[in-house]
Amino acid sequence: MVDFSTLDFATVNDVFERMSHRGGTTVALWKSGGEWKEISSQQMYGRVRAVVELLQRWGMKRGERVGLVSENRWEWPVVDFAVLAMGGVDVPLYETLTPEQMGYVLRDAGARAVVVSNRLQYNKLVAAGEIPTLEFVAVLDEGEFAGAASVAEVFKRAPELELPDAEFDALLKETKPEELATIVYTSGTTGDPKGVMLTHRNLAENLRYSTAGLRIGEGDTTISFLPLSHSLARHLGYAIYGHGGRIAYLAKFDDLKSAMQAVKPQIFLAVPRVYEKVRQGTEHKSTGFKKKILRWALGQGKKHRKELMEGKRPAALGWRLADRLVYGKLKEAFGGKVKIWVSGGAPLGMDSAEWFLDMGIRIFEGYGLTETSPVISRNSFDGYRIGTVGTVVQNLELRVASDGEIEVRGTSVFAGYWQREEATKREFTEDGWFKTGDIGKYEDGFLSITDRKKELIKTSSGKYIAPQPIEGKLKADELVGNACVVGDSRKYAAVLISPDFQALRTWAAEHGVAAKEPAELVKDAKVKAHYEALVKRVNADLQEHERVKKVGVVAEEWSIEGGELTPSMKLKRRVIFERYKDRIDALYGGE
Repeated sequence: MVDFSTLDFATVNDVFERMSHRGGTTVALWKSGGEWKEISSQQMYGRVRAVVELLQRWGMKRGERVGLVSENRWEWPVVDFAVLAMGGVDVPLYETLTPEQMGYVLRDAGARAVVVSNRLQYNKLVAAGEIPTLEFVAVLDEGEFAGAASVAEVFKRAPELELPDAEFDALLKETKPEELATIVYTSGTTGDPKGVMLTHRNLAENLRYSTAGLRIGEGDTTISFLPLSHSLARHLGYAIYGHGGRIAYLAKFDDLKSAMQAVKPQIFLAVPRVYEKVRQGTEHKSTGFKKKILRWALGQGKKHRKELMEGKRPAALGWRLADRLVYGKLKEAFGGKVKIWVSGGAPLGMDSAEWFLDMGIRIFEGYGLTETSPVISRNSFDGYRIGTVGTVVQNLELRVASDGEIEVRGTSVFAGYWQREEATKREFTEDGWFKTGDIGKYEDGFLSITDRKKELIKTSSGKYIAPQPIEGKLKADELVGNACVVGDSRKYAAVLISPDFQALRTWAAEHGVAAKEPAELVKDAKVKAHYEALVKRVNADLQEHERVKKVGVVAEEWSIEGGELTPSMKLKRRVIFERYKDRIDALYGGE
């Protein structure tokens, strides 16, 4: 009998072995032709073996790199597990990368093979230019692709490979914990992407300790919609498979709402922006009497925060009525079965954390970096404190340097940057602690993050401002898509606001604003007044030197595709500063 409550793995291959020896049990779901289809454990086993055979025909050797470019689909973990099964190193790439970016990563990693999902990614690969080490290409989608193998054809042999095979299982065991498993390229917010080298031990140790206290149960389901090339989403996938759960793969984020109703997940992992959108949507739809009911319900939740933070269900009649009228409906929007709510990838913000708590949803916020495999700390059923990123995982030590920077060391800290020895050295202290680049506090066993060290703003008066908490408060407004606080070496802080234009158009129509196009909307007096009033409200809770003095509303909605956001939805500040230099200068007049 397998004990799914513990993850005593030495390698990622151990995760696959546990997941793939469960016979006809459903381990994955995918949507095809409007219907959700199931994939069993033995089917995954057969398909991974089929891809391993392809890699072996290519002559791939241990330690050689294989690129993987795909949206979230069941084939992603199949290729991932196959590469690792035969001792290879996979290099996951975001599907949103440009041809130039794709080429840079594959050249830097020295990839000998690459698997892409569809014609769009294949065409980008062709346009990426010469990649000297690249010999083999495979495509997941059916069709004719010059010089590429068809994974769909490879899978035709999979049914013959579904029974346990002693030779293949022995191959899984050949991989040692210290061997390199993956090279994950950072998003490049401050420079060219660097390849983070993670070993099997890094990943396995992080899995073992970071999931303790989350109570992931056998048969629990989650929806995989965050990019699998992002360390957090990939980590969750390994955790779910290791604990005997199943994963529904969603290729398009726009389908999330309907997917939640169909799949009814027990575990929901999202970045803060997803939670913020849910909050904004709920508040926007609540007008008139419904708005009064929502405010009343939030008030009931606030009265019982202490019980809710302890994971208790308040017995008070007012709370139970609010649960029936309001809280329950919000939970139904997520499918009605979620028991574990997780937020990661960026700060959630106290406003959003408290709003969801008052609605009866305790979100477990966590913290980590690609370089730490990725989890450093997380809230859980065993330890929860709102406004923090929880307790530090047991295989890591943590300290706060004199300047407030968080430093860690332990078995899930990365092996270094690929072919960048000097860059690796710069990220570690002389006594071997990894410098995270984040500023925080560590009190009573709980960690709080205040900002990125490199993103702290120092005004001309020498005062420091942490932009992320201010931006988080601004983004709580439904008309704000994103916000970027500026002011380094200036007399005061200012902000650029990128609207959520869909919400702004609705608001404009309701407030008698005739303008509809972005360029016209952001110039309208009523629109500008709304954003200035929002900034004024946020300023009320800030110290004098932190207060935002000028507001600029841009006519572009920042996005991954536009280059202003990383694939994990973080601001590319350098891009924004360069792109809007004149606009920023104008906020400071003749300074």
